[in-house]
This record gives sequence, structure tokens and C-alpha cells, in this order.
Amino acid sequence: MKVALLSGGVGGARFARGLIEAAGALNVTVVGNVGDDLEVLGMSVSPDLDSILYALANLNDEERGWGRAAETWEALKTVSALGGEDWFRLGDRDLGLHLVRTQALQAGEPLSAVTARLARALGIEAAILPATDDRLRTWIETPAGSFPFQEWFVARSHQDEVDGVRFEGDALPAPGVTEAIDGADAILLAPSNPYVSIWPILAVPGIRAALEARRVPAVAVSPLVGGRAVRGPADRMLARMAGGTTPDHVAGCYSGLIDALVVDEADPTGPVAVRRIATRTLMSDLAASRRLAETALEAAA
Repeated sequence: MKVALLSGGVGGARFARGLIEAAGALNVTVVGNVGDDLEVLGMSVSPDLDSILYALANLNDEERGWGRAAETWEALKTVSALGGEDWFRLGDRDLGLHLVRTQALQAGEPLSAVTARLARALGIEAAILPATDDRLRTWIETPAGSFPFQEWFVARSHQDEVDGVRFEGDALPAPGVTEAIDGADAILLAPSNPYVSIWPILAVPGIRAALEARRVPAVAVSPLVGGRAVRGPADRMLARMAGGTTPDHVAGCYSGLIDALVVDEADPTGPVAVRRIATRTLMSDLAASRRLAETALEAAA
């Protein structure tokens, strides 16, 4: 079974790892969010793509939830001591990836090609594609003003309530993205924050159109457990922007784009606009991630 997965954030990366265990690496194409991308100290950083790369290469930090395992921070200490930009935490091991990416992008290589080369170097067999090679940025609208995503999420610790999300940039799908969706036997949306992890992917018109024209089932996995986010602000955003945190509120974020929603057994009951599949969704380890992926694949069969 060929599977196309739309993924962003730590939850999406963990789910991608379980999906590859369940479906086989050569059958999976992961389309990653790039709305979170930013420039730090002159380097091009793609946090969601990096989370996917590190997770699939077994290099991710399971305790912290982001970045590389066994990380050190000596370079950042020097940056801080010299009065440099230190609000976005870049570890020493992580810097190597950003340096290679930045050099390649500055030489004119598209992000999709750079990402494929990084994946091969890390021994990853699954295809990892950015949603677009073009510049796409997520902006967060709050009562305190409008902020680029990382400024709101990291520098301001996502404490501001969110009134809206917008996307800056005129983007086309990266090579292979719509082909992967059109050629898939199943389309999955990872348990990621709908507004800031999946919506930026769907903000690329060609990708949304491919989902709208799908001929195979599309299944989303809710990022909530018992109506609450495992980490991050997804529940607060849903409560404020959608009016609640039930499965139906989650499904409403993907109106017309999915046929089923996988939710946690602890989530509230009630009507849902699409088919509802209840299971245990907490990805506490690789085995749990694989079980969740198997459930989503069964729902798409």
C-alpha cells in the first residue's frame, strides 16, 4: 500500500516513524510543513522537516521531544556571550545540518533536493518532501499583534491567545508532492496541530486541490487525548478558534478533505461529520506509534 502522509511537528514525526514500521519505508512519502521555517544567524532552519529527519534516522531526542539526542550547546553559549541571536536554541550537532542546508540553498539547490540528499546521508529510505520549494511562512494573529510563527511559539512561549492564522507566500507544490498524493492508496494526516502544522501544507493550492480530488480515503489522526493536547497549544487554539476540543471540532479543521478521523478512546463522544475510529492514540514509544499507524491504515483500507 502506497501512503502519502502530511506531517508537521513532533507528533507528526513520531507518527511517521510508526507508519514506516507499519507500511514499509519504500511505501511511504512524508510531506512536511515548511511554514515554520526561519533564518537564524544566517542559517536556513526547517524545524518540522528536521524533526522528521531525526525521527526517521533514530537521532531525535525522545525526552526533550525536539532536536538531536546527546546534544551539546557550546556554540549557542558563545553566541549568547557575544550578544548574538540566542532565543532559538540550536545545538552543536544540529548546526551541522543547518550549515549544509544553507550552503546548498545559497548555491541554488531547491529545498526538496537538499532534503532528499540529507535523508539519503542519514540512511532514510522513505521519501521526505517539503510541501513547497517556495517561501511560505506562517503568521499568528493575536490580541498583542501579528507574529511570525517561531517568534510567537518560541520567543513568546505561545502564551498569546490566537485569533487567526495566515500564510505569507505564493507557493507551488514541491516536485513529487501532488504525484505522491495522486498515486497513493491512502492519504493520512498526522496527529499534528491542524492550524500551524497541517494548514500550512494545505495553504499550497495544488496540495489542497489534490486532496479535494482524491480517489482514495483520507484519514486524519487527532492530536488530542481526552480533549487536551499532549504538548503545545492545539487545544487552546481549537477552543478559541473552533469553539471546542471535541473530535467534531478537529474534523471541522479538515472539512471536505478527510473521510475519517482517528481519535483517542478518552475523547468526548458525540456526532462527528466524518467516520470516527476510537483507539489509544498516545505515542509513548515506537510500538504505540506503530499501532496507531496501523489503525489509521485500516481506516483507510
